[in-house]
Parts: sequence; structure tokens; C-alpha cells
Amino acid sequence: MPEPMPRPSRRLRAAARARGAAADPVAESIPRGMRVASAWSWRILLVAAVVALVLFLIAQLREIIVPLLVAVVLAALLVPFKNFLVRHRWPRWAAIVVAEVGTLVAVAALIYLVATQVAAGFGDVRDRAVSSFMELRRWLEESPLHLTDQQFDQYVAQAWQAIQDDASSLARSALSVGTTFGHVLVGALLVLFATLFILIDGERIWGWIVRVFPRRARLAVDGAGKAGWTTLRSFVKVQILVALIDAIGIATGAAILGVPLAIPIGVLVFLGSFIPIVGAVVTGAFAVFIALVYNGWVIALIMLGVVLLVQQIEGHVLQPLVMGTAVKVHPLAVVLAVAGGSMIAGIAGAFFAVPVVATLNVMIKYVASGQWRTDGRAPRAPVSDPGPAPRSPRRLRTRSTKDTATP
Repeated sequence: MPEPMPRPSRRLRAAARARGAAADPVAESIPRGMRVASAWSWRILLVAAVVALVLFLIAQLREIIVPLLVAVVLAALLVPFKNFLVRHRWPRWAAIVVAEVGTLVAVAALIYLVATQVAAGFGDVRDRAVSSFMELRRWLEESPLHLTDQQFDQYVAQAWQAIQDDASSLARSALSVGTTFGHVLVGALLVLFATLFILIDGERIWGWIVRVFPRRARLAVDGAGKAGWTTLRSFVKVQILVALIDAIGIATGAAILGVPLAIPIGVLVFLGSFIPIVGAVVTGAFAVFIALVYNGWVIALIMLGVVLLVQQIEGHVLQPLVMGTAVKVHPLAVVLAVAGGSMIAGIAGAFFAVPVVATLNVMIKYVASGQWRTDGRAPRAPVSDPGPAPRSPRRLRTRSTKDTATP
């Protein structure tokens, strides 16, 4: 009886299938570069689909995501302050209350200061605005356009008629403003509660987030999150310093030139500085506009020079020396991030674009570098110094038996 043929091993069968695929004339006709490109293409499309889905969810849940991000930014500023108070033997609950209530008091004082300054100077600014309007009317009459009073009044009447025709749209806008105010109020409450719970139980919340991931990825996620948190804390502190310097510089220039509402202008510059590039341009243009309406074009030009000088100092001195150590992001990436964030989520997107990009940049670099493999584990002994090898138990038992049998 003939012996059965031995069954080929799994490795041999795989090699045979590979030779059969290689013998396929269609597969051989496709260049290797095209095969590599096709393999990369579907992976890139998959990643792009996931990113698009995340952005879509963020856009749909922006009324929750934006307050949560604001709370995280505030917590990045308040957690070090709370830890400082705890290290100096403050009770933990007292440190949390001081941090939370102190933030509310600071914001309320800022709003009160701006409101009182605007109320005090509103009448004078209104009179100067009317005077500037009349000067503009006289200039149009004496200019090469030669607009008469009847033509000017006719244009004003047409503009007023257009406003009356769009009364329904204005009513809808008023309702939307009321709805927006309600959303802002709800968002403010979410910010307060989220910040409070991050101050109280932030470490346990982060531990729960880490445990959601598989065990093999937890070290990398934990290390990347801590690296991103450190970068976010540095960014917030440095950004506050830069915004404060910009606000003091422009407000001081406005006060020296006699421009009204210098303090509200400084507050607007401080808040606008948190939106890179766009905020500085808008707040600077507002300061120049107030100077033009109230003080004339000469003071407006000088105010424009002050704004440009402060922004140049920020861009060429403060940003490279101070911000560069905290956020290592290329200026082109900053511009693209601000533009993309404003397209996705408006002002909130422009505000969070740079900290999000900076934090993700640090986290991705941390995971890609493999530093988490050594940060979360104890260092191993060097291979070149293994130390003395233990004896075999069997050999020890044999020697003891011989010694016992020997007289």
C-alpha cells in the first residue's frame, strides 16, 4: 500500500499563493508605486472620514463643546493656583472656592469697569459723532461729487425705507439675539460647573478617560495627555501676559493722545489678543476709528502708529521670546488654524484654534517619539551588566546529597 503524500505546511501554501499572485499578468502590469499609492489612498480616505465625522459632531454639539473647552482653558490657569494654595496648607475646599470665586469677581470687576467708562463718556462721544457726521456732509457737498442737501436727504430716506422694508428680518434678528443670549447664559453656567468639577476631581476624570482605551495604549495616552496639559498651561499663562502687555500699551497711547474710552479700548485689546492675528486687527481698527471720530485724522494717524508699534513689538519680541518657548507652532500653521477654526465655529473656533493645534502637536510628537515606553515603566538593568547568575536548584540538591552520603 503506497504511503500517503505529506501535507504541505502553512508556510509552503502561503508561498505557493504568493507565486500564483505574482504570476498574475494584471498584477505584474501595475507598477509598485501605484500599488503603494493605492494602499495609502484608502487609509488616508479613512482617516479623513473620521476627522470629518469628528468635526461634524463638534459643529452639532458646539453649545456643549465650546463651554467645555472654555472650562478646560480656565482650569489650566486655575489648577496651578489651587495647587499653590494647597501646598501652603490651605484646605482643599477653600483653595477651590477662592480660585472659582476669584475668577468670577475678576470678570465682574472688568465688566463693571467697562460699563462705567462707556456710560460716563457716551454723551460726549455721541455729540462728537454727530459733529463728525455734519463735517462729512459738508465735505461731500464741497468735494468733486457736489452732493446737494436734497440728494443727501434722498439717500438717507432710501436707506431708512430699506430698513423699514426689512422690518420682519430685523424682528427675526431680535428674536435670534434673545435666543443667543439664552444660549450664552446656559453656556456660562456650564463653564462654571465644568471648571468646578475639574478643580475638584480632575485627576479621577482623566484616569477614567485613560481606562477607556485598551491596556496597551494607556501608557501612551496618559503620557500624551500630561504633555498636552503642560503645553496648554504654558500657553494660557503666556497668552495672558502678552495680551496684558498689548492692552497696556494701546490703552496708554490712547490716554496720552486724549482719545476717549481708553480703558474700554484696553479691555477690548486684551480680549481680542486671545484670537491671534484677527483679534489684533479688529481691536486696533476700533481704536483708530474712535480716534478718527473724536480727535480727527491727525490723532487717528498717530493712534494707528501706536497700534502698529505695539503689534510689531508683540510679533517680533514677545512672540519669539516668550510664546515660542511655550507653543512651538509655525506661523503658517497658526494662520491656517485660525482660518479653519473661524470657518468651522466662528469666533470660538478662531479662539481655540491655536491652543488645540499646539496641544495636539505636542501629544502627537510624544506618542510618535516612543517616550511613553520609558516614562511609565521602571528602568531595566543594563544588558552589559547582567549580574551573577543564580545556581540551578537541581545542582544544589545533588551537591547536598553527595555531602550527606560522604562519611
